[in-house]
Amino acid sequence: MKSVNFASINRTTVVSGIIIVLFFLLSFRLFQMQILNREAYEEKSANNSIKGIEQTPFRGVFYDRNLKVMVDNIPAYTLRITPADYDPKLNKLLDKILGVDSGYVSSILLKNKIYSPYIPIRIKRGIDFNVVSWLEENTEHLPGVDYIVEMQRGYPLGIRGSHAFGYTKEISPEKLEKENDYYKPGDYVGYNGIEKQYEKELRGIKGFNYVLVNSKRKEIGKYKDGTQDISSIKGKDLVLSFDADVQKAAEEEMIGKRGAIVAIEPKTGEILALVSAPDYDLEQFSYVTSKEFLKELYNNPDRPSFNRATMSLNPPGSTFKMLEAIAALDMGIISPSSTYYCGGGFTYGRYFKCHGSHGSIDVVHAIEKSCNTYFYNLIYKIGLKKWKEYAVKFGFSKKTGIDIGEEAAGFIPDESYYIKKYGENWPRSIMASLGIGQGEVSVTPLQLAQYVALIANDGSSFQPHIVKGYLDDKTKQIIPFKFPEIKTGIRKEVFDVVKEGMFLVVNGAGTATHIKMTDIKIAGKTGTAQNPHGKDHAYFVCYAPAEDPKIAIAVLVENVGFGGTYAAPIAKKLVEAYLKKDSSKDQKKTDEKNEIKIAGFNIAN
Repeated sequence: MKSVNFASINRTTVVSGIIIVLFFLLSFRLFQMQILNREAYEEKSANNSIKGIEQTPFRGVFYDRNLKVMVDNIPAYTLRITPADYDPKLNKLLDKILGVDSGYVSSILLKNKIYSPYIPIRIKRGIDFNVVSWLEENTEHLPGVDYIVEMQRGYPLGIRGSHAFGYTKEISPEKLEKENDYYKPGDYVGYNGIEKQYEKELRGIKGFNYVLVNSKRKEIGKYKDGTQDISSIKGKDLVLSFDADVQKAAEEEMIGKRGAIVAIEPKTGEILALVSAPDYDLEQFSYVTSKEFLKELYNNPDRPSFNRATMSLNPPGSTFKMLEAIAALDMGIISPSSTYYCGGGFTYGRYFKCHGSHGSIDVVHAIEKSCNTYFYNLIYKIGLKKWKEYAVKFGFSKKTGIDIGEEAAGFIPDESYYIKKYGENWPRSIMASLGIGQGEVSVTPLQLAQYVALIANDGSSFQPHIVKGYLDDKTKQIIPFKFPEIKTGIRKEVFDVVKEGMFLVVNGAGTATHIKMTDIKIAGKTGTAQNPHGKDHAYFVCYAPAEDPKIAIAVLVENVGFGGTYAAPIAKKLVEAYLKKDSSKDQKKTDEKNEIKIAGFNIAN
């Protein structure tokens, strides 16, 4: 009788049991994957074979207040490389085809190596159509290389607007790190002006087209016939407060000059024109900006990239005399009939000259004649504390909050400033210079424009701004943005007195009578700011029509001399560009109405 090997039987049983358990586990797992979790795994599998192609939305365009397109989008071809699919051996070939320096393509790829190799890298924007044709012909030999049609900025009206519009350029690594939830390497973003301040409104919402790819990442067709694609949504079209005709006239008037112009609608704070001269060509930023252009831009001694309209700080000269008059009238220090005697100058510690001998003169005629002696006296009656308080009411010594970003606050000195500088016994004779807008007081052309707009509108307006709102795509209605209201709290009677003096500056026997017009009454004030580094700066501020102000203007021309001679004629040109156009429109409407009446008239009667 044979003996039974129980150890062998036990081992067989254990192994068989393990096999059976593994079989059941494997069967269950297959059932789970193929039946229970089928949809999830199908989706995961699909994701591994689907490529999302990002669709950059069109950037919002800029319209002027009359819905003329000022900044548009024009098509441009951009060459891209997807590193995961690309062969670096093609670098030299692409350098040659693109007409760039040797090593250009490799440097762009190296700079973007920190990002996913599956993200397409923009290599060059604005490539020639001949390059596009070559890419199409050789696409099978260029793995990972493609091109897309993007939009670049265009300026159809020939208006430069460089310091207001701003420009777009490729996003910096620093900004990309902060805002990588939206942007990808190579995206273009607004870098200054309106383009920067309204970036979120302008950029739109990205879309995606999904395509099927094989194991080599080659596109083989649309995913689900494109039904899952997400369309991009265009950025908001902005409606600016600019009047294209006034802006163009302002730019033309400042050709060959240094300085700035700001024109404002007094009732609303809407900026009709803003020019800083010299300026620069924004179209240079539409493509890849050349090193030569940037070198010339930043090394130019006239500093064309510097926004003189909002950043240049100079004494305002005699344009500041209305501020003193307003403060003194509002405080009750003087009345409209109060006089000071001008014998050609004023003495306080030393002698301060006036440019004439005006005799006994009241506030209205002191503004008309720009009598220094009157305002030398007045500053001592007002005192620095109150003088500064009234200056701040009109927006000086602080930023206006204009919606293009860069702006200087300016400076209005007070007694504490002089105590800190000279001690308790600071020389009070300094105040005389402040009385005529000289000395340490410094303002921007934008602040002066806001100041004269507030005078024109009897002490109230809104924060200066260039963007009125955006254009609704569906209704084509303007959806306005809201801006803070400004109220000085000063009585209308005070402004009436000062406005009478400003009216006589142009229409009486004042310092700007050479710009007097028969059909439009301008009220203004000349100013000449002393400049220790050369010729004086010329200022002119004004509003028109005097009886119902629709435009307020500040003009600064640097290093030329008298404000009445050089700045006032420029302001006159802008008044004509804005108001005569409106009057011609009104006349056209009247003519059309008359034609309708004539057409409907029964001649037989």
